[in-house]
Amino acid sequence: MVGAVMYPLSGTADLSRIEAPVTLKAYLLCGFAAFGGIFFGYDTGWMSGVLGMPYFITLYTGLEYNYETGEPVDVPRTEFALPSSQKSLMTSILSCGTFFGALIAGDVADFLGRRPTIIIGCLVFCVGCILEIISTNQEALFVMGRLVSGVGVGFISAVIILYMAEVAPRKVRGALVSGYQFCITLGILLANCVTYASSNRNDTGSYRIPVGVQFLWAIILGVGLFILPESPRYYVMKGKIDLAAKSLAQVRGQPLDSDYIKDELAEIVANHEYEMQVIPQTSYIGSWMACFQGSIRKGNSNLRRTLLGSGMQMMQQLTGINFIFYFGTTFFQQLGTIQNPFFISLVTTLVNVLSTPISFVAVEKLGRRVLLNWGGVGMVITQFIVAIVGVTEGRPEAQNDAAVKVMIAFICIYIFCFASTWGPVGWVIIGECFPLPIRSRGVGISTASNWFWNCIIAVITPYMVGNTPGSANLGPRVFFIWGSLCIGSTIFAYFLVPEMKGLTLEQIDTMMEETVPRKSRGWVPTSTFAAQMGRVRDEKGSANQQEFAPEP
Repeated sequence: MVGAVMYPLSGTADLSRIEAPVTLKAYLLCGFAAFGGIFFGYDTGWMSGVLGMPYFITLYTGLEYNYETGEPVDVPRTEFALPSSQKSLMTSILSCGTFFGALIAGDVADFLGRRPTIIIGCLVFCVGCILEIISTNQEALFVMGRLVSGVGVGFISAVIILYMAEVAPRKVRGALVSGYQFCITLGILLANCVTYASSNRNDTGSYRIPVGVQFLWAIILGVGLFILPESPRYYVMKGKIDLAAKSLAQVRGQPLDSDYIKDELAEIVANHEYEMQVIPQTSYIGSWMACFQGSIRKGNSNLRRTLLGSGMQMMQQLTGINFIFYFGTTFFQQLGTIQNPFFISLVTTLVNVLSTPISFVAVEKLGRRVLLNWGGVGMVITQFIVAIVGVTEGRPEAQNDAAVKVMIAFICIYIFCFASTWGPVGWVIIGECFPLPIRSRGVGISTASNWFWNCIIAVITPYMVGNTPGSANLGPRVFFIWGSLCIGSTIFAYFLVPEMKGLTLEQIDTMMEETVPRKSRGWVPTSTFAAQMGRVRDEKGSANQQEFAPEP
């Protein structure tokens, strides 16, 4: 074939050559893909503000509000709110949709590809937004819109992590995937800014404007993905080595005939062949059951990896962070000690945004385990301080402004501890811990776990802190619960999360097979998969295995 580049399906035994050097193109590609976090964050953020908007509360409860005085009519400020049941339904139904969306996305990503699945998610998301906007006081229509939007967010949140983990270079994979969490925090900040600006409007624009802004994120991501390459590992899984080579050359910013591309592609293919021997593909049901094969005692078993990924996302949610971003505004209103709850919510969101970039450097310099362990300790301490102050000097009847400021300060420190550690690292771990044959479904299950527990928290939290009949009215005491759960999260990270810093996705498979999490930091690779599978080129550089020529 004239002008064709011959691709040997044999690689190198040199560990330093199994991945191409990092280029600016790789940074920009992953940076744009991380934009999908805007969906997650914005949808998390705008609901908190809308639930506290006077017009929205009046629309669904009939309670009157005087916009000139800024006070409700005939009811105390602390009682001017949606019922706990309504807040619970409107908030949690999104997570219900995302749970199923994340599970479905695993199948679609393997069938159609990573990129088309994200684009489909954008389209589904837009349909949900339309339903939310056209609703007035029709709770059923608004809830249906939230459910449909959730399915779209589920598609995006699961597959973006999968796509980024598969295309990002190993030396900066943690930093680039952490960019997804940064975009989540940026989305929450943008949502708070929009809801803050529209909160005092005396018309439907108060809540329709925040909902309508979401179309912009869908358009940017959906259109942009048409020009991004597909994941090369997806093509390897499908046996399309020619397309895998072209895609890998694009994401690495290297010529198609580069030795780096040949060696990295050979390593990916060799690892996939090895994993297929261990995880044979059978029926559709069997492909899902493969995620739960093996013993829980074996670190490299599929079951252990699935429990690691889903457990990581569960523990991330049980830190209580979404209590602040889902119900922060209404919680601050019910405390009765904060004059401008919308502004305080904006401040906490800004802390979240500014803290996350620290993880870009720390996740690669210090490692995943260090951040999770020390971040967990920080969250435990700060949440117990908030709870103790809240039930003593921070009570409304104490009228102690200094104590209230202390509570807000330590809530911000708690957010800093989460945003620089558990927030980004939780996503990094699930993108790294699964082998290629089950990666899409494993990431889907893990992301679904995030949304399942997100949904649980959204359902029960209004009843935990609400002051309506049937609610526990815990107030600041709820931080005793979050602090105790953070203890469990820290123990989970210490005993079960391995260190994956600086390893390729293929090397992580070997590491989990050869060592335990507490000793994983000292593990170093000793050979390549190409060498293990007998696919090493001879000293002259010629392939001793089958060669492949991609079509021009």
